[in-house]
Amino acid sequence: MAAPHAPADREALTTAVGRLRRATGLPVAFGGVVGSGWRGVTLTAFSGTLTGALRGLAVSAGHGLGGRVITTARPGTVDDYAADPRISHEYDKPVIAEGLRAIAAVPVTVDGTVSGVLYGGIREPLSISDRVVDAMTQVAARVGFELTVRREVERRLAELETAAITRAARETPAAAEWEAVRQAHAQLRVITREIADAGIRERLQDVCDRLARPDGSVSGVMPNPLSQRELDVLALVAVGCGNAETAARLGIRPETVKSYLRNAMRKLGTHTRMETVVAARRSGFLP
Repeated sequence: MAAPHAPADREALTTAVGRLRRATGLPVAFGGVVGSGWRGVTLTAFSGTLTGALRGLAVSAGHGLGGRVITTARPGTVDDYAADPRISHEYDKPVIAEGLRAIAAVPVTVDGTVSGVLYGGIREPLSISDRVVDAMTQVAARVGFELTVRREVERRLAELETAAITRAARETPAAAEWEAVRQAHAQLRVITREIADAGIRERLQDVCDRLARPDGSVSGVMPNPLSQRELDVLALVAVGCGNAETAARLGIRPETVKSYLRNAMRKLGTHTRMETVVAARRSGFLP
């Protein structure tokens, strides 16, 4: 797992651990992300543990139950951890200190690579059912998808940030370049509304604002009376979307789109859709 993603990935794994415990009913759940430059997992997320014995434990690939899961990229279970002959036993001491006996572990896969491991355990030497392992696998699949989306958004965000900085350092772009900027701006505003991560959402909004300003600066830009939703609608109208398409892309009703347009016209003192778009561009609210 690449280092730049580690804090966000750890946060996602922490959420997944709580989700796993609720989905399976297991009394203990924990997990961690696979490190950058080292093929192993460090345990950082816990729910239901009674001690700190497992906290920060580094499990190498091929060692213990989690290490076997990293190597095989498949779920694994043991009915009695300390006595199971199929795994190595370097980690018996912290596992026994936590009082765990039966443990299941599943891989979190991102782009075909094991990027984390989720564990569930009980304090009795009992078999963990296939139903429970399937539920754990579903939780792992969900967090793997969330991490994949997060990384793709981060990649696109980095590209757009670079484009905004580059454009700010150049003269006014040609018409074709402007059209590409406007399309990217409209798409980015739609994506921003769908992002739950507050940090990424703030960065996306900042890029939207910079793309909207011809020189990338904040000086001389009048206070914006438009709401974020009104700007979302205008950004799509500006690239040729009708009310129905705008509504579909924003997940709202066409009547609501019309309401946002009327509000924008009132605030900007305009009377038509395109007059409103032009006024928003002149004021630095749209690219």
